[in-house]
Amino acid sequence: MSDLTESGEKMSEEKRPAVGEPEESGEKQMDVKKEILSWVFYIAFVVVASWLIITFVGQRTRVDGRSMMNTLSDGDNLIVDKLSYRFGDPKRFDVIVFSPYGTKEYYIKRIIGLPGETVQIDADGNIYINGELLEEDYGAETIRSAGRAAEPVTLGDDEYFVMGDNRNNSKDSRSEEVGNVKRSQFVGRAWLRIWPLNQIGFLRHQ
Repeated sequence: MSDLTESGEKMSEEKRPAVGEPEESGEKQMDVKKEILSWVFYIAFVVVASWLIITFVGQRTRVDGRSMMNTLSDGDNLIVDKLSYRFGDPKRFDVIVFSPYGTKEYYIKRIIGLPGETVQIDADGNIYINGELLEEDYGAETIRSAGRAAEPVTLGDDEYFVMGDNRNNSKDSRSEEVGNVKRSQFVGRAWLRIWPLNQIGFLRHQ
């Protein structure tokens, strides 16, 4: 049996528009748009969060070379803490990552001399800070070359004297090429070794 429209015309059941079809189609389109937008916001959040972490909190770095043996080995993967020095000063024996001006290289060394101090290394390989013998046991062996520290090196208000733990196989502040390191050159403080797996752990500083 056919239905009558308000104008009195007949409309067959076959041609009658299905109730709810336009609404359901519109809802599906809205769901797809919401899903796309949610993914866009999620990806944007991940990208921004990653950038903030890498820029201000920490980043992953790989040790290249043997200058920090036996503390660190070639190929070790580290997390560098970039946040600590925003709230406190670097301390003697901190292991830091820095980049000398005018280069794209990154170095990892241990702080030996602090701002305002005078550093000197004598012919027997002993390190003196302001004329007093430095008590430390990080060096892998007796220093054979004092480099520029054979004569007293006085550090400026924002300068640090750094050395590798593998004292006779390290290019560090004893070299004119590296020299005194300014705090503005610091990338951060070596914090956690994450590779190799059997040596995962926090690094010894003090």
